[in-house]
Amino acid sequence: MASFIPLEPAQPPAAHAPAFALWQLGFRPFYLLASAFAALSIALWAMQFAGWLPRAYLQGPMWHAHEMLFGFALAVIVGFLFTAVRNWSGRPTPAGLPLAALAALWVAGRMLVLTPFAWTAAVVNAAFPLACAVALAVPLVAARNRRNYFFIGLLLLLSGAAFAFHLSALGVLEVPAWLGIQLALDALLFIMAVMGGRVIPMFTNNGISGAGATRHALVEKAALGLVLALLLADATGLPPIVGIAIALPAALAHLVRWLLWRPWKAPANTLVLVLHVAYAWIPVHLALRTMALHGLVPASLATHALTVGAAGGLIIGMMVRTSRGHTGRVLRADQVDTACFVLVLLAALVRILVPLAAPAHTVAAVLCSAAFWSLGFGLFAVRYWPVLTRARADGKPG
Repeated sequence: MASFIPLEPAQPPAAHAPAFALWQLGFRPFYLLASAFAALSIALWAMQFAGWLPRAYLQGPMWHAHEMLFGFALAVIVGFLFTAVRNWSGRPTPAGLPLAALAALWVAGRMLVLTPFAWTAAVVNAAFPLACAVALAVPLVAARNRRNYFFIGLLLLLSGAAFAFHLSALGVLEVPAWLGIQLALDALLFIMAVMGGRVIPMFTNNGISGAGATRHALVEKAALGLVLALLLADATGLPPIVGIAIALPAALAHLVRWLLWRPWKAPANTLVLVLHVAYAWIPVHLALRTMALHGLVPASLATHALTVGAAGGLIIGMMVRTSRGHTGRVLRADQVDTACFVLVLLAALVRILVPLAAPAHTVAAVLCSAAFWSLGFGLFAVRYWPVLTRARADGKPG
């Protein structure tokens, strides 16, 4: 499935292309920051979870949840959107100094949550997605690209969720801090469902001859509409029975959607296969969420099926694909790319299956899963550092 493809430029960059290209396009700094942060923060969190770092700066499961959503996942989403919106709108997105300033704002958010400056941390962490929403609105509105306006709304929702989380932690807002996390999880699920539906069948048909991946209008409406209904149910605090009534048909809709994409054809192309495997975790997440609402399994299993399985797999798959495609390199996974994919998949399998089958070994499962996750994203960061910081191999801008 995979062959070794050197990542060295196939030809010298054009004379006008800057040698250091980190700030040329959004995916470059945010993919590097997110992958390095994913490797480091999860390793530290696992050591704290095991009781090895009782005095660690990184305190509590809420920090872990906050940073994986508003730190890691949000950075990747922003990097992807800044890159994609430039193509969708035909207009520039942040680059150069504005992009560096946004990256610095993100870094400040990661540092401030480790300090006593709670209000500053709240403002900065809410300001990052808000600033990114504005940065995306400028090209989308100028191009009248209404089809993608909802991404602006989702970033605004994430900004509000982050601020609500901090206000709850500060005792200002009398709602559970977990509500902000849950709304962010629902927003992440919707983003993955929308983007997965756009790119996975397209990449499948483009990358595999005769794949025949299809989309059905009714299935599409059901899959996306039920995710939005789940978000609304969480936001309004509806009883668990409502969540069950939404999550179970949502799981079935996403399973049918995935089967229409012909996943059995995907092994012919590793870059396509990783996306299919990752998307399969979405119906698993929704099924586990239904079971959790019935009290049959811990809710954390459903959460990690979404975050480690679906988000982790889609993120590592899209980061490799984007990093190759937007730096003028061959769209084919090599052995190192495949190793990243396998490590992240192993992280998900261990984190979900071991606690499900043998709850007594949960701590060992968390440590093992964290090791796989950190190795996978750490390997990406090391491997793609020279790719993301240098000019495109084909000499084009970006």
